[in-house]
Amino acid sequence: MSSSFFRPSAMHRFVLLALMLVFTDASAHDPSAWGGLFRSRDEGATWLPVDAGLFIGGAMAIAISPVDPDHLLYATDTRLLRSRNGGRDWITEAGGTFIGPTLSVAFGHDGVLAVASSSAGIFRTTDGATWLRAKAPEGAAPAHAIVASSEPDVFYLAGPQGVFVSRDGGNAWEKSGTDMPASAPAALAVGGGSPVPLASVIGGSLWTSRDGGEHWARVTGPWSARGVETVGFGGAARDALWVVADDRVLRSDDGGATWRRIGEPLGAGNGAVRSIVTGTDGKAIVATTHRGILRSADGGATWVRLEGVLPIHLESAPLVPDPADARTLYAGFSLTPYAEVFRRALEGSNVLSRIDPVNLAGGAAFLLLLLIGGTIGARRLAHRKN
Repeated sequence: MSSSFFRPSAMHRFVLLALMLVFTDASAHDPSAWGGLFRSRDEGATWLPVDAGLFIGGAMAIAISPVDPDHLLYATDTRLLRSRNGGRDWITEAGGTFIGPTLSVAFGHDGVLAVASSSAGIFRTTDGATWLRAKAPEGAAPAHAIVASSEPDVFYLAGPQGVFVSRDGGNAWEKSGTDMPASAPAALAVGGGSPVPLASVIGGSLWTSRDGGEHWARVTGPWSARGVETVGFGGAARDALWVVADDRVLRSDDGGATWRRIGEPLGAGNGAVRSIVTGTDGKAIVATTHRGILRSADGGATWVRLEGVLPIHLESAPLVPDPADARTLYAGFSLTPYAEVFRRALEGSNVLSRIDPVNLAGGAAFLLLLLIGGTIGARRLAHRKN
């Protein structure tokens, strides 16, 4: 084959130049203008992107293997990704199964078993390669969150109609208790110990379970009618309960019977905090909000909105500590509000379903004009040479 086969013609060069002009702006964005996943190794003081170059619109969830901290599963608004080297390289996971937004993902105890949810349902893998559909009742999918229990093969999920539990490695699911509202939880947290303590926020109300989800009770506290925004377990006392309400952090060491306010107001605004994680000594507190990440290094006495490489103008929701190193945190950001992504998933929509005939016609017309322009330009260049 002669080398002249690879020599671009004048028309090829013209079209290539046009394509570069069209797409250069889109690919040259500052990464901080996108959503995506970030990691901190110092309890949230400094952050670096984990998915640089992928241009992720929305980081929905991250799962860290409990046996290998470099093994990650990353749920995004377009697909599920896997990395085995701490996020330096990513591969698309089961592209034929996870089409459109993947909303939640979690590893099992062995670091191989995993469960994930998309708008198509709940899926599990037991070999790290093949994903099969789980037996999930109505109202379980799409799951906003999936959390592994401290008990082997037990998972909990926050679905559109409440909290659900699986006790067989994510294969079969059932409603967790019958004494809580059948509504989508805004937050779901699982503590350690046996029986496993659980906490969930539904419609601003805090619900807790002390028996692995068999029974739930509504918890009252020193907050206004606006209610609780988010909940988490952690701190020096592993099962200390932390909530954010009325722009304040509160802590309970007795399962919600009594509460004490921690530090000063966050300054996040009403209904803005999505997740909260506390350091082992209780001094470092990190919260994801509707506009970036807030952090306190002194137990809540002062709060700082983190900047640097973080896209502070975007909503942040997922906030996950490494199970092997509590100082390592992962946080996700999204261009599209998380509530909107969940709504589209609930309606069974994805990016492709939002392409209507007008968009298709406009795209076709643009390509046609580009082709005509390239042809005319090539002919003019050829005429000048002659």
